[in-house]
Amino acid sequence: MHSKLIATVTLAALVLAAPVLAQEAAIPKQTVNEQLRARLPEAVRTEGKMISVNNGSFPPYEIVTGTEMTGASNDLTDAIGQVLGVKIEHATVGGLPALLAGINSGRYQFAFGPVGDFKSREEANDFVDWVQEFVVFSVQKGNPKSITSLDSACGNRIAVMAGGSAERVIQVQAEKCKADGKEALTVQSYTDQPSSILAVRSKRADAFFSSQAPLTYFVSQANGQLELTGVGQKNGFEDLYQGAVVPKGSPLGPLLLDTIKLLMSNGTYAAIMKKWGLENNMIKEPGINLGGILPK
Repeated sequence: MHSKLIATVTLAALVLAAPVLAQEAAIPKQTVNEQLRARLPEAVRTEGKMISVNNGSFPPYEIVTGTEMTGASNDLTDAIGQVLGVKIEHATVGGLPALLAGINSGRYQFAFGPVGDFKSREEANDFVDWVQEFVVFSVQKGNPKSITSLDSACGNRIAVMAGGSAERVIQVQAEKCKADGKEALTVQSYTDQPSSILAVRSKRADAFFSSQAPLTYFVSQANGQLELTGVGQKNGFEDLYQGAVVPKGSPLGPLLLDTIKLLMSNGTYAAIMKKWGLENNMIKEPGINLGGILPK
């Protein structure tokens, strides 16, 4: 299994190699909603801040450069902070397991993500789902290995995010390739998106299997070196929802839900999603624990 193989400076260079995909858009400034603010834990109101944890760059939602974060999730958490009258700061950890551990230990209040919501994950955490996602492949331009589906991934090196749902699906497919007598599928697991996509660009991997939104971003930044395949297929998943993560039973879940609903009703959610080219990932109404079954 591969780990993070390149230096942070190289990752930053990859993410920032071309202008950011975001379109210029005016994001409305929010006013404090006192009813929602009153539902915050007293300690948070007193301190005046919350910490949202991420596991590194997940463009165009989370683009982490040093200690600074930009992207759709950053714009939305800024708006949430304005509504609640608190500052939302961002912290980065390595990988999804560390992210979930940090939330459940109380070190961080929540992760805005979006993180994939599945019933098995809902056993320990609640998810406030605010986008729908699809999982596809990013390959070298021209798709020289003809990777268009899970079945055609046999015999190839597939990069995935360590600990994510796509890793689970690819591992199952690797076993299926073996059982069907096909060439072996090699799973390469990385701790962040830039490492995974760089493996494809440098031809150390034949494809990166991940969420369509960030892969669309990376393809747009790759100077014509990459393309998407497997678009419009289930690729081992049911309907896939993603969202913010809080500890199980936390009152912060319903509070985030109602705050996101407010941002949807006043047009801020749509403005931010469109700014970052995420119109196809918008949902009409957020919800708590909308996830399906994590592929076995």
